[in-house]
Amino acid sequence: MKLIQVAQYAEDLERASAFYSQLLEAEPRAVFDPPGLLFFDLGGVRLLLERGAPSSLFYLEVADIHGRIEDLRRRGVRIITDPHVIFTHEDERLGPAGSEEWMAFFEDSEGNTVGLVSRMRAAGD
Repeated sequence: MKLIQVAQYAEDLERASAFYSQLLEAEPRAVFDPPGLLFFDLGGVRLLLERGAPSSLFYLEVADIHGRIEDLRRRGVRIITDPHVIFTHEDERLGPAGSEEWMAFFEDSEGNTVGLVSRMRAAGD
């Protein structure tokens, strides 16, 4: 089984398109309006922004979580939670052993919460 698509609520497709194009550094793959569907490709998984979708929480992996949050803050995006360590991987079950998993959360243009994740070498390693 493979994840193929994640849907996220978007009231204003034009506003959501501008926000996510900048966030993802990519243009939409397809827009169908009506009925109100906007698609981005996230490494083979479709992100569907849709007027009729419920709000969902998804996490995007970024190389530099601190830099990305500061960029969002400069753009006036509401930061919900600044970057912080949530877990240190002792083994390979959920990430590279010896790495720290950092997360931060922000509010997108449509009022949804989105998570960012970075994995970094643990302090002292």
